[in-house]
Amino acid sequence: MSVPQPADLHAAFVAAFNQGDVDALIDLYEPDGAFITSPGTVATGLVAIREAIVGLLAFQGRVTINTRWVTIVGDIALLHGDWNLPGTNPTDGSAILVEALDTEVARRQADGTWRFVIDDPFGNVAPSA
Repeated sequence: MSVPQPADLHAAFVAAFNQGDVDALIDLYEPDGAFITSPGTVATGLVAIREAIVGLLAFQGRVTINTRWVTIVGDIALLHGDWNLPGTNPTDGSAILVEALDTEVARRQADGTWRFVIDDPFGNVAPSA
């Protein structure tokens, strides 16, 4: 998936997630990118990121992301937003709602598109000590 501006990354993530398109989601990350699966736990590389995203897709919900702001400095961008994912707990079928503030670092690629380097969907929760 080609993302021409860093501000478009959230919308691209939402579109791919809500379609259940794992390959399009993975294409939003650099090969050595990182995805924070829970505060203090990092999935690094596309194989680990894929596993984490497949776990989120198991909630069978529709994610929304509200981009609060994007700061661009050269070829690096810092994104902030808030998101929510109402869905179903795959273990017991109960309704769930996961929501938080997110923080991401993105980088302009050689072809001018943007990809996530670090995706922290729990940017407002400090890791446990």
